Amino acid sequence: MNYSYEMSSIKPLLINAFAEKEGSYIVHEIITRFPTMRELINVSEQELLSIKGVGKVKARQIVAALQLAQRLSRPACSQPRIIRKPQDAADLLMQEMRYLQQEHFVTLFLNTKNHVIGQPETLSIGSLNAAIVHPAIVFRAAVKRSSASIVVCHNHPSGDPTPSAEDIQLTKRLSEAGDVIGVDVLDHIIIGDGIFVSLKERGLM
Repeated sequence: MNYSYEMSSIKPLLINAFAEKEGSYIVHEIITRFPTMRELINVSEQELLSIKGVGKVKARQIVAALQLAQRLSRPACSQPRIIRKPQDAADLLMQEMRYLQQEHFVTLFLNTKNHVIGQPETLSIGSLNAAIVHPAIVFRAAVKRSSASIVVCHNHPSGDPTPSAEDIQLTKRLSEAGDVIGVDVLDHIIIGDGIFVSLKERGLM
């Protein structure tokens, strides 16, 4: 889903959710104060309470509506999700992760046919530019799900998915631990704002 479509879909969503009229002051203020999807998705109740006419109940409704809009933007999928290439993993996680303002470390668990087992799991939430995760946490979750392999992913809140030295070092540690435990680390995907980097494709693992 492209940026312009996402933004154009938010205004009617807010109008319908709160029975507001076209040109509503509240909707106008929300769009004006938070003009990008990144700002909208991460808006807090406290920030919304600063808008005239928005009380605690309405602030919660707005946050819930924006979260719903984000979920509805995910691709529908009735078939087993299969990870055949880095793009598959990126497509699965892009809408969920591209606007996050902290680094989230997420793992996809796969069976022997590369079908995704259950839902992607967030194993660590870091600071603005650092998601710290220990290999033990990753592989404990993988063994619990009887995973044959995993794809690990994290986002860069800056929007630039270029791997850092720390990203490369973490990938090597995870790959080495996976070799010992018997769970293959197929790739490490870094999510930016609509773009991604595969460390596997870059030859960095």
